[in-house]
Amino acid sequence: MTVELLWWDGCPSHPDALDQLNRILREEGVRTDVELVEVTSDEQAQRERFFGSPTIRIDGEDIVPPGNGEPCSLTCRVYRTRAGKISPIPDPEDVREAVRRAA
Repeated sequence: MTVELLWWDGCPSHPDALDQLNRILREEGVRTDVELVEVTSDEQAQRERFFGSPTIRIDGEDIVPPGNGEPCSLTCRVYRTRAGKISPIPDPEDVREAVRRAA
């Protein structure tokens, strides 16, 4: 399993997303390193299909696919939790579900 966390330095939430991701990987018994990918330009954002920071991909797939028309750019990403709240990081259950699917 390949796990990546793509991030942009202008967004303060990527450390929280990394902590959450590592915790869930441990809880699910998945032993893999998280590859940190810093995105530094809009051109790289386009190449990486980076819809904002933080973005988590497992085996190349975004764990929370963006909606149609979402731009690839250096920006902070916004997620909606399962309870309907806005969050700067993915809902932990979305992360857990993606890890379980890939395991």
